[in-house]
Amino acid sequence: MTIANRRHFVLGVATAAATASLPAAAQTPNPVQTFAKLPNLDPVKMATDMPYWSAVQSLYAVSTKTLNLENGYWGIMAEPVRADYLAKTDMVNRENSFYARTQFGRDAQAARVELAQAVGADATEIAFTRGATEAMQLLIGGYNKLKAGDTVMYSDLDYDSMQFAMNWLAERRGVKVVKFNIPEPATQANVMAAYQKALDENPKTSLLLLTHVSHRTGLVMPVAEIAKLAKSKGVAVVLDAAHSWGQMDFKVDQLGVDFIGFNLHKWIGAPLGVGFVYIAKSRLGDIDRFMNDEDFPVTDIRSRVHTGTTNFAAILTVPTALKLHAEIGPKAKALRLQHLRNYWVSRVRSFKGMEILTPDEPGMYAGITSFRLAGKTTAAANNEIVTELREKHGIFSVRRAGVAKGQCIRISPALFTSEADLDKFVAAMAIICAA
Repeated sequence: MTIANRRHFVLGVATAAATASLPAAAQTPNPVQTFAKLPNLDPVKMATDMPYWSAVQSLYAVSTKTLNLENGYWGIMAEPVRADYLAKTDMVNRENSFYARTQFGRDAQAARVELAQAVGADATEIAFTRGATEAMQLLIGGYNKLKAGDTVMYSDLDYDSMQFAMNWLAERRGVKVVKFNIPEPATQANVMAAYQKALDENPKTSLLLLTHVSHRTGLVMPVAEIAKLAKSKGVAVVLDAAHSWGQMDFKVDQLGVDFIGFNLHKWIGAPLGVGFVYIAKSRLGDIDRFMNDEDFPVTDIRSRVHTGTTNFAAILTVPTALKLHAEIGPKAKALRLQHLRNYWVSRVRSFKGMEILTPDEPGMYAGITSFRLAGKTTAAANNEIVTELREKHGIFSVRRAGVAKGQCIRISPALFTSEADLDKFVAAMAIICAA
């Protein structure tokens, strides 16, 4: 298939399926077409089929002010998704409370069902939130099996807000909070050993916070193995999957975790302010209703979330984002992001003082990876590098704190990132490292 034909198919991604249940005035007229999927190639070819990925890149309207390698904050919507979101926003604004009170509940439920199918859960096990942070706070704060004197535990690579929530349990539930550090450089073996040691040394642990993909370094945790270890010791796991689903290809049943918080506005590419919480149906009773919510029965997961008036249009656009995610291909997407990570990492590893904070070991990295220059562990030192990249080379990145061995700089490519973009970054780092 030619580049032009691929592009034609990609740009024809439909929103009609996502709007079929909406009022006639709300439906968008985009035609339905079938996405030209990648051939079933080997992983390397799936990640480097240039005509295919050029077509995917053409879906995104990206600012040219800087080269953005900080796509971990959130993922911009592809143009078909953005167009659908704008149409939904106009419809909600126009139809107002009549739509909200007569139709939105059914449409939101349809979106919930599609989301559940995509992540491999039952619809009764998920509920929309405003993001992974809200989902995780609800899980941590609502976990009702803690007793005074229990221990709760997390690592240095877990997200700040989740660490705060775990610390909050000390005053609210009378528990002991233990923090431990992930080894650096990391391997699957020494990460597993670190969790084993932490759990062995803290036999009263009853709740463990675990992060699938660290927002600090990009390290991918062996979740299923850690969860199995924790469960063997009677420890419940709450999993922060803010950065994993969409950057990685998996279903919830592969993780072995009963409580998970997800984002949809990062690697799935839905509008800002949408995520969801997953609670295995057999464990729903272990999470309290949010402030004794009575809008839904205690047997309904939605009683665990109460955010008030939400962004209706954002939720209504989720099926379109899921459709595009599926049509690009979750496996192909994950392989492409890994390829982009490997592309720049393989070219800078030999630079003077370069420390890459994710290993090349399969399963331990995805698309995000952070680096540190030897001896430059402070906020000031890393801010200086971030500033130089931005002001001298036109490349945007972000400093990350909280890593036990020192601060670092995160590089997060996106599907619209090209190898030429990364060549620019590599050239900039060659200059910085040689100085």
